[in-house]
Amino acid sequence: MFRRTAVLVLAAALSLAGCSTKDTAEPSAPSTSGAPAVTGALTAFAAASLTESFTELGKRFKAANPGVEVTFNFAGSSALAQQINSGAPADVFASAAPANMKQVSDAGGITGTATTFVKNKLEIVVPKGNPAKVTGLADFGKADLKIALCAEQVPCGAAAKKVFEAAGTTAAPDTLEQDVKAVLTKVKLGEVDAALVYKTDVKAAGSEVEGIEFAEADKAVNDYPIAPLAKAPNAAAAKAFVDFVLSAEGREVLSGAGFAAP
Repeated sequence: MFRRTAVLVLAAALSLAGCSTKDTAEPSAPSTSGAPAVTGALTAFAAASLTESFTELGKRFKAANPGVEVTFNFAGSSALAQQINSGAPADVFASAAPANMKQVSDAGGITGTATTFVKNKLEIVVPKGNPAKVTGLADFGKADLKIALCAEQVPCGAAAKKVFEAAGTTAAPDTLEQDVKAVLTKVKLGEVDAALVYKTDVKAAGSEVEGIEFAEADKAVNDYPIAPLAKAPNAAAAKAFVDFVLSAEGREVLSGAGFAAP
């Protein structure tokens, strides 16, 4: 009798121990609800018109991922595409036009499919006070007006060509620049009377310049695509940064800079 009772007590104890082990093990399982922070170096090649917004996004991305060092290469999208296709090490490409992204994609240079994340359009920009009294796109046909434009191979230059065709205006630029920030600098320094840049660049310049909207700008709205690069040295950080740009926080920063939603 004593032996039978002992066996029953031992069985009950084992049963209770089994239940206790299961109950304590489940809560201690690792959580998979959040993506781990990424580390290492991240290099993003981005259109010059993204300078201010991507600089801010880079700061926020690093704050969320303290182990990451973010570096940007801002330039004209055509130059960036050429650099990437020539083997320049980079993790992410953000272009001011699909055509330049296609150059990289056609060469097998991106991972997956590029995503359009914002839109942008041109605006006339003049020095503070508008000394030449520019009123619209037709003024760009005046021989005595000093004007700056982006070169045609650059997205802002290709867009300028479209708007002039839509307006029936033949522009006579005094200088052609390789990116939109170089054009804007000419205006800031008072070296030209007027130029065409993106509306986001006018906003970024603040009180240093004045902007003039024109109807034909709607004929040349630029889509901005972004993609991780196929040969990214830090593929995990590349994907994380693209996801961050496309996130609600990313959209908030870009919208605040004057970009339109895709």
